Amino acid sequence: MHQIRVHGRGGQGVVTDAELIAISAFEDGKQSQAFPSFGVERTGAPIESFARIDNKPIRIREQIYNPDVLVVLDVSLFKGSDILGDCDKKTQIVINTGKNKDQLGLSLPLKNIYTVNATQIALDIIGKDVANTTTLGAFAKANKLISIQGLEKAIKQKFNEKGKDIVDKNIKAVRQAYK
Repeated sequence: MHQIRVHGRGGQGVVTDAELIAISAFEDGKQSQAFPSFGVERTGAPIESFARIDNKPIRIREQIYNPDVLVVLDVSLFKGSDILGDCDKKTQIVINTGKNKDQLGLSLPLKNIYTVNATQIALDIIGKDVANTTTLGAFAKANKLISIQGLEKAIKQKFNEKGKDIVDKNIKAVRQAYK
């Protein structure tokens, strides 16, 4: 079983990211689940959500404490919180940042750290800072847990009611981050 934890701030689409990961995995023929961690969070407050992917039914229903993959939508979360505390040397980290991975000073092997300037890609293509979907392009490329085709289907399903233009821009941004 692969366990994914997504970190960001309220309003950045943390919950949507976990849902898109789960829908993508399902579209790829895998078993999946996604769920948020809710409390009294508000816009801008640190939050997290979770996803699991497996080839067999998933029966566990608890938070993810030792993730295989960590997705970080806001690099400022590394200051003041210990989101890496339960990660090990095998944990992959996908980070939305304009910095190179060696500039981040993280205590994990550089080979497991993947950076993408999802904010800039989203601003250029979508016209808004919606880096959550864009970051998933890099996620798909980094670990192959979901396919780019499954991710595109998930985006179409999740954002269909927002219109074709929004769907097309998100898919274009995801493809750019995948490259």
